[in-house]
Amino acid sequence: MSETVIRIENLGKKYLIRHQQRERYTALRDVLANKFKSFGKRLVGLQPHSSNLQPSREEFWALKDVLFEVKQGDRIGIIGRNGAGKTTLLKLLSRITEPTTGRIAIKGRVASLLEVGTGFHPELTGRENIFLNGAILGMSKAEIKRKFDEIVDFAEIEKFLDTPVKRYSSGMYVRLAFAVAAHLEPEILLVDEVLAVGDAQFQKKCLGKMEDVSNKEGRTVLFVSHNMGAVAQLCSKAILLRKGSIVKEGDTQLAIDYYISEASSERNNGFTASPNSDKDMFISKAQALNSEGKPTTHFTHKESIVLAVNCVINTWVSNTVMGFFIRDRKGRKIFTNNNTEWVNIDQRSREIYVTATLPSDLLVPGQYIFTFAISIPQVSIVDLVEDSLTITIIDAGSKFSMFEGYDYGCVFVDCKWKIENIKYEVG
Repeated sequence: MSETVIRIENLGKKYLIRHQQRERYTALRDVLANKFKSFGKRLVGLQPHSSNLQPSREEFWALKDVLFEVKQGDRIGIIGRNGAGKTTLLKLLSRITEPTTGRIAIKGRVASLLEVGTGFHPELTGRENIFLNGAILGMSKAEIKRKFDEIVDFAEIEKFLDTPVKRYSSGMYVRLAFAVAAHLEPEILLVDEVLAVGDAQFQKKCLGKMEDVSNKEGRTVLFVSHNMGAVAQLCSKAILLRKGSIVKEGDTQLAIDYYISEASSERNNGFTASPNSDKDMFISKAQALNSEGKPTTHFTHKESIVLAVNCVINTWVSNTVMGFFIRDRKGRKIFTNNNTEWVNIDQRSREIYVTATLPSDLLVPGQYIFTFAISIPQVSIVDLVEDSLTITIIDAGSKFSMFEGYDYGCVFVDCKWKIENIKYEVG
């Protein structure tokens, strides 16, 4: 059974936020007059009246009552919205800041990559910073030399090795910082969202290295990311934080699904029109529903999406169809679809309910905007509701997560590949 390398008990971090009370508008003549009054009072030995502007202070708990354990070799994903306390937790584990309450027990050397250039001296060269970071981790010069070539090769900065790191681009900084943190043999590796600075190929390389240090070398990784695909790919467990507290802990996919459903329930969804429209036919409501029939705006790429549309009929217009089209965030139209069953509607109906189901594994991760319409094809538009519904597809572990940042189109296509060996090496 793996031993515990991190134990956190009732951990809390409190900050004091100062607020300056609002002051009334003060003209220049008022400022000058007040200065002269204060000067005159000091001349006659009176204490000038103190300013009424006393800054107020508010307590803010970035983390509160956090409790969990990490075993050797665990790969833990830490997820949650901005401000949930993810980075604060890593800073406490890195001993960059001290906890307000509780205690942290860590067994082993810790290397952290929390922001670009953490632990680097800007005036030193890349070569010098490798040795500096190794020394900070408690490694001998001989140990650092043994890993030196591997670090430089991974970081791909050989040409700039003797250049002061203050002249590095943010991408070069990240490559060297990650290479140092991952290769200098820490028992525990802490990685924040900083990897988002790197290009897609380097992110893939980093994820592969983190898998190696955990699976092959038995080291522990704590990974903070908003990229659910990367978390699903790398981490065997996840911790979901909300407002400084743990709300879900355990299986990665279950934590991701809970996070997505939680995020979706907090957002209004869909379009609702005024019921008093004088149009002959019009779309009164449009929503996106999940598999449980609940309105939502966030889906994983593995989920089907039900588009639910209400239409009001004041006067039936013959030869009409109802349909929609989808655009991505760049404005590219992805596809259009019309309801061919529309002609079967009972013309005495005053309101109808229409659904269209988009299959799972159709849209790649990203944001999509829907436009709905009732029209007479090639003739006229009866009602048009532009950009009425927005949904977000979240990658929850597809093979495309390794290409994060690369524009690989808008739809998944399940192509059937076949490979045949047609020539063999002789002998």
